[in-house]
Amino acid sequence: MNIAYLQRILTSRVYDVAIETPLQAAPRLTARLGNEVFFKREDLQPIFSFKLRGAYNRMAHLSPAERERGVITASAGNHAQGVAFSGQHLDVRTVIVMPVTTPEIKIQACRARGAEVVLHGDSYSDAEAHAYLLQTELGLTFIHPYDDPLVIAGQGTIGLEISQQMRAEDYYVFVPIGGGGLAAGIAVFLKSINPAIRVIGVEPDDADAMYQSVQAGTRVTLSQVGIFVDGVAVRRVGEHTFNLVQTYVDEIVRVTTDEVCAAIKDVFDDTRAIQEPAGALAVAGMKHYVNERGVRNEHLVALTCGANVNFGRLRHVAERAELGEQREALIAITIPERPGSFKRFCRDLGNYNITEFNYRYAPRTDARIFVGIELAHPEQRLAIIAHLTEAGYELFDLTNNELAIVHLRHMVGGRAPEALNERLFSFEFPERPGALLQFLEALDASWNISLFHYRNHGSAHGRVLAGIQVPDSDLARFRASLAQLGYRHVDESENPAYRAFLT
Repeated sequence: MNIAYLQRILTSRVYDVAIETPLQAAPRLTARLGNEVFFKREDLQPIFSFKLRGAYNRMAHLSPAERERGVITASAGNHAQGVAFSGQHLDVRTVIVMPVTTPEIKIQACRARGAEVVLHGDSYSDAEAHAYLLQTELGLTFIHPYDDPLVIAGQGTIGLEISQQMRAEDYYVFVPIGGGGLAAGIAVFLKSINPAIRVIGVEPDDADAMYQSVQAGTRVTLSQVGIFVDGVAVRRVGEHTFNLVQTYVDEIVRVTTDEVCAAIKDVFDDTRAIQEPAGALAVAGMKHYVNERGVRNEHLVALTCGANVNFGRLRHVAERAELGEQREALIAITIPERPGSFKRFCRDLGNYNITEFNYRYAPRTDARIFVGIELAHPEQRLAIIAHLTEAGYELFDLTNNELAIVHLRHMVGGRAPEALNERLFSFEFPERPGALLQFLEALDASWNISLFHYRNHGSAHGRVLAGIQVPDSDLARFRASLAQLGYRHVDESENPAYRAFLT
């Protein structure tokens, strides 16, 4: 039992500004994982992050002389907001050094609270080094984001709340790790009062400084870190935090970016709250741990600890979330380059929901199409591949091919001057299984589809671009077929973008 830290946690000043956050049941994840799952909702703090606790507790203990001079810190965003909020509340000057990669929403939040923001470097470690130079130059007090006993104690009040809110005696607590202050504070409290509680740290696999340090038995400095999970993008963990994590954290698991994106969706499904990547990190680790270890019928707590995400980043999150859950298969398939092949493929595929389809005509014997298929469960991907292979299709699986995921799916296409009598139309398809086949069935078999692009974006209607080779003599009959089909459409044949890049 660590008496010194228990005393610091129990006497912390966090509730001058922070709230006691709820421990919220997560029924959807509970049903999926076969365990009783709870979220500790630290994203509900006034700055939408747990970081207010540690920052305020440290600053509330400043001496009068230190308050007069002011403070400085380095942060990837949320600690910065905690310091800015605390400075505003305590009327203390705050200077904050942030990496240039910090989301704009966090930068603006700090400036709105009167902080002086300096952008420097690509990671927290770069910003920290510059902050120490400014500290000496300006005579300010450095408020460390994690490696300070009072900061650690402030974060440890989360462990105190969990111990009071959980009815079970034994449970698992999943905590994100960057520099280690949060994990250290929670673990030292919970393990001191009940060693049976298991505390599991979670790191991204491209920013795993604590994992590598624990494995090596000494603090390791990473040469570089991934910045998608920017709230934990730390190259070197703290000295205090390393010692505490070594002693009190039971295990550390590492997760991928796609697993984090899937966890953001999971939290949204259960709470309708959108987490930043670091905010959903613990949920990703919990899912990873349960699936890897086969944990069942246990009580699990995961911290949802930050909701400061740039809205534009959600496009990437939504794209990768399906892959993180393995809810989509991406396949390259070869079909004969002749009218009717497209329709035959859709019939052979059966009643699966197509999430993406890319194809462009080329004067060859065979055509290669890029197809996304929605999966009910990960194992379904192999069944679909086996089914299509048995039907005689040459194909290869691109589901885990990063080049295809990031680039090729957006590049399928190009010019096709050989596509005579091509008419280009944009369509709105109803987002339902069978909509594509219904479209194909409405077309005459002699009208060759020479271009097709579709990607499911989660709206009520799918937006489709299709090139169809229709001779002038058939135009009236073609338009009648489209009218009977009833899908909203626009003739794009004279669109300058089409003329410049696709003809």
